[in-house]
Amino acid sequence: MNATLSAVVLSLFSAVAYAAAAVAQERLAFRTADADSGALRLLASGAWWWSVALNAAAALLHVAALKYGTLTLVQPLGALTLVAAVPLGARVAGRRVRAVEWRGTALTLAGLGALLVTASGPAPDDVLSVPEALAVAGATAALIGVLSRPGARPGLRHATASGVASGVASALTQTVTVAVTDRTGPLLDVQVIVVAVLVAAFAAGGLLLSQTAYRGGLGAPLAVVTLANPVAAAAIGLSLLGERLQGGTAGLLLALAGAALAALGVVALSRSAPEPAAAGGAPPAGPAGEEHPVAAVLSLPSHASPSPAPLPAPAPYEPARVPKQPGTRLTRL
Repeated sequence: MNATLSAVVLSLFSAVAYAAAAVAQERLAFRTADADSGALRLLASGAWWWSVALNAAAALLHVAALKYGTLTLVQPLGALTLVAAVPLGARVAGRRVRAVEWRGTALTLAGLGALLVTASGPAPDDVLSVPEALAVAGATAALIGVLSRPGARPGLRHATASGVASGVASALTQTVTVAVTDRTGPLLDVQVIVVAVLVAAFAAGGLLLSQTAYRGGLGAPLAVVTLANPVAAAAIGLSLLGERLQGGTAGLLLALAGAALAALGVVALSRSAPEPAAAGGAPPAGPAGEEHPVAAVLSLPSHASPSPAPLPAPAPYEPARVPKQPGTRLTRL
């Protein structure tokens, strides 16, 4: 199995795990949207730890993919999260895949195919130096601070910040992975330690930012995270890590066209939702009664509370009849 194929396979499994984590976070955020959902409350939630475990598993698969593929190849494959969920979601819901879902799937696959042609190449061997890593971290932290400033309404700005943080974490992770596995220096030198600390910071920040973004629902924020992540990572790969697209000018135009098609497909898939369930079916999973394709396949089982038995209707009020006594007279109040 060559490096490109290994990166694609590992990225596919990572995308599925990330989708499951996203749905778990969305459900938890919706349940705690109107409550005091501080850090201690999240730590006491089993759903939160479930999402953390899924994110950890997806991250390990992603790290392995970054060992074999470039950032411009691996990061866009995160869109496979939505693609894989469409047919499975239709099967679980007992319906056919709708036209908008087929269109979104076709656009996404066509765009990713174009990117695979232009971004495929040998396994990465370049890394970020400590000054480069610190400069990237500083610029990213400033951007995240602007997007998620205090008072900002949870939504697409937090989703953008989450995608950027995750994309930068992936770029820094590739530096750690390549530096540790090339066996040309000490296992834990200054470069590896510094960059590893930055990876942990941005990975945790991206997770918390996505938790905030999903309070407004899963569809649009998940699409923004899916698009912002590869843009941030590819910018680092092309500008600092010496990554190149195949085919010169024609390859660049093909990559841009593929990125546009994939973006259209991701937006279409993130907006699609199956038809409402029939009476007696599963309860809606979102605030508007919509079930996202990812949620239909990978969501945690939700146990609805049984409806209490209706109370008997009160009997109509009737005034008591007082028998008239001989020789008395009733007085009106």
